Amino acid sequence: MKTFLIVSLAIIAGIVLLANLGPMIMLAISLVIAYFGVKHFILAETTGGKVGWAIVILIGISMSLSNIPALIGVVALVVLYYAYKKYQQEKETTETLDWDQI
Repeated sequence: MKTFLIVSLAIIAGIVLLANLGPMIMLAISLVIAYFGVKHFILAETTGGKVGWAIVILIGISMSLSNIPALIGVVALVVLYYAYKKYQQEKETTETLDWDQI
């Protein structure tokens, strides 16, 4: 029964993950834009350069804030990972019990 619950949880998490894959990709892109903006903002020496990179940072942050539903996909990915680990642990325990009974 435990295995059935773990497998059904993994299937549901996989469906949720696939449904939120597009927003997750856009979240990753927006975070990369914000990261490079911060990196170049720190290295900029002129005021104009700092203002330009600050605008890029604001664009990246605003894009990431609009992809808040992607966090549901991230949570689904974490649940899928833990369900896989729990399934492997249960499978290993079952195999150990079968081997000890022989």
